[in-house]
Amino acid sequence: MRDEDELDRLIDKLIPEAKVRLLTGADTWATAAEPAVELRPWVMSDGPAGVRGPSWDERHTAVLLPSATALAATWDEPLVERLGSLLALEARRKGVHVVLAPNLNLHRSPLGGRHFECFSEDPELTGRIGAALVRGIQAQGVAAAAKHYVANDSETDRLTVDVRVGERALREVYLAPFEAAVAAGVRVVMAGYNAVNGTTTTASSLLSTPLRTEWGFDGLVVSDWGAVRTTCETARAGLDLVMPGPEGAWGEALLRAMERGEVAPHLVDAKVRHLLQQADWLGALGPVGRPSNRPRPRPAAVRDLVRRAAAAGTVLLANRDVLPLDAERLATVAVIGAHAARTRTQGGGSAGVFPQAEASVLDGVRARLRGRAKVVHVPGPGLGGPPPALDEALSTDPDSGVPGVLLRVLDADGIELHAEHRSTARQLEPPLPDGAHTVEIRAQLRPRASGVWTLGIAGFGRMSLRLDGRELLAGDFPRETDDPALVHVTPPVHTVTAELTAGTLPLLVARRELAPDTGRAVVVSAAPPVPDTAAALGAATRAASASDVAIVVVGTTEDDECEGRDRVHLRLGADQDALVRAVAAANPRTVVIVNSGGPVELPWRHEAGALLLSWFPGQEGGAALADVLFGRREPGGRLPTTWPAALADAPVTSTAPSGGRLVYTEGLHIGHRGWLRAGREPAYWFGHGLGFTTWEYEDLTGPAQVAAGESFTVRVRVRNTGDRAGREVVQVYLARPGSSVEYPERWFAGYAAVHARAGQTVTAVVRVPARVLRHWDEHAGGWRTEAGPCRVLAGRSAGDVRLDLEVELPAAD
Repeated sequence: MRDEDELDRLIDKLIPEAKVRLLTGADTWATAAEPAVELRPWVMSDGPAGVRGPSWDERHTAVLLPSATALAATWDEPLVERLGSLLALEARRKGVHVVLAPNLNLHRSPLGGRHFECFSEDPELTGRIGAALVRGIQAQGVAAAAKHYVANDSETDRLTVDVRVGERALREVYLAPFEAAVAAGVRVVMAGYNAVNGTTTTASSLLSTPLRTEWGFDGLVVSDWGAVRTTCETARAGLDLVMPGPEGAWGEALLRAMERGEVAPHLVDAKVRHLLQQADWLGALGPVGRPSNRPRPRPAAVRDLVRRAAAAGTVLLANRDVLPLDAERLATVAVIGAHAARTRTQGGGSAGVFPQAEASVLDGVRARLRGRAKVVHVPGPGLGGPPPALDEALSTDPDSGVPGVLLRVLDADGIELHAEHRSTARQLEPPLPDGAHTVEIRAQLRPRASGVWTLGIAGFGRMSLRLDGRELLAGDFPRETDDPALVHVTPPVHTVTAELTAGTLPLLVARRELAPDTGRAVVVSAAPPVPDTAAALGAATRAASASDVAIVVVGTTEDDECEGRDRVHLRLGADQDALVRAVAAANPRTVVIVNSGGPVELPWRHEAGALLLSWFPGQEGGAALADVLFGRREPGGRLPTTWPAALADAPVTSTAPSGGRLVYTEGLHIGHRGWLRAGREPAYWFGHGLGFTTWEYEDLTGPAQVAAGESFTVRVRVRNTGDRAGREVVQVYLARPGSSVEYPERWFAGYAAVHARAGQTVTAVVRVPARVLRHWDEHAGGWRTEAGPCRVLAGRSAGDVRLDLEVELPAAD
């Protein structure tokens, strides 16, 4: 890295216009170049489940990891670090220098629409898993970006919401994961859209204190895309780079503000310095060096790692002597549910990628039982929600006859400017040559069932759908949101119905005119006739009754869990609930797999023989779940967030601002802390997960007194009391009963995973860091450790603590 004097010389070479130009992106994903200082552009791309690259193109596929909730559910930092390295190697393959991950916002309310992209409800677990991902990414010379700084924990009105949170909760809960990322060496921090206590985060003093002054962050602060809407306020704050570009609130306006004396030149120089330091770290400053010779992992090794990660994050919520299944003793297996054949592998929004391949649960079970047992699939009732995008399974390019669609771009007179074959009708960035006026998608449909189909088109502006020349839909659909995720990635779907006959090839033509400020995304979709619910349930019941075991897969849709909107309930829907109940009643050996990124209500959870939580398991999810079902791998996951039995039970539910403000009235008490404070019992506690064996907690030892301001270690002896080897996640919590300071009833302090053979006794060594012992003193404006006794509790979850000891804490500032 270049020293300060050399950076000064480089900055002195730049005229004000050049300095300002560097501080706004050159385009959507890349920074600007500056030949005068041998500065080359560098590219950013969304994460954390995969690295898309600088274009939305289904031909540029990516490795798809399990969702962030699944990574946190592993409680396995070395594994997450390896996955971070895989993301970095993917980034290098795609010419990306900065991966926009990890997302360190918290699961404050179970209604948060973007939970799948965040790790946990707990600041300590979030910080540890996030730091592991940072270390893995940056070990390969690619920068990680901790986002979205800070308290950007829900999606409702996220561009304008003003989060009101007390200073102590802000410090101890919401800033804590970012502090952990800085301690891990993160190179980039992304400021969010929201305001905190009256000031937008892009203009907040929090970008300086505590980020730089207290934590020592020496990297780059970038805005979320489109988050900067003012010039002077943000330029005077700790923000360094506005994205995207080249337009934006800085640029010429910032130059004029400097000339008027509204923004001091030294502030701009500091931003340029941070940008040059980042470029230097990335190898984008100075003479071009040798290309990286880092070896790329073999495809088989990549698939194996992602598959192992999906199994490691799978949580066994309940098991009534059903799992693991013995493949050699099965003759017929029923795999039931729409999600079984089309397992949801990722959440919706800007973090989405086009995966290299996807394995459904049905695929995984069939592969495991091939040559051994008969596998019967029954789809069950329909899921509702918008129809999926047309792909090669349902459509053919009318020009070439190849599965897929024909994409055309037309001018204002309808003359073709561009045409190409594409495999999907989800076109988020169609090519736009000069004169482009209309995007058209043409497809011959291949309906496999006769009946009333649902057809749709998503986008903004003037759009139409024609079927065999007959107009089905035409209208002007104005943009009603400024949210970039909804404009560019998941625009609203407008649907119509049409009678289709199996075996025919009707021609569907969808058009979208390119209105200003509406993006260019267009998505054309189709869904088959909705099955009669009673008939679908009857078919599922018969299949379950005739099988040795039934595997039911239920879950959410992109309408439920997607960037840009929060959820309004936690229900899976009456049909999915009825499906589980009917199958479980027909066959006591029913395994239910829940395919969601965050909590859902499971009113039938006591009726199922076994209950697995798959999250969004990534591209190898189906294979990984088969590994778990048949005992090849243990379901290694533990819940990173508490699951309510019903939404009404949850102590914190609010995501909707009132008068533009979202008040965090619960203070410190989110997640399991809130449940414990309210004295309520959830369906499943933070930390819960069963595995395939049982454990006895035998002893907890630790120091009688801890030195002021220091960490300490406790040892927990556990014994594997089952008949097979297993992994246990030993969790430690703290409590300060009788204190004069407000604390949670108990709070998470650390964990350690241990492995043991059947009957073996092992000792988990858990480090309790000094930071979890302290509290933020709002009156003194600093950290303080209260003197007195502290209870240390060890157990299997926040609601299942089995051992305790008392440690004396002296005062420490």
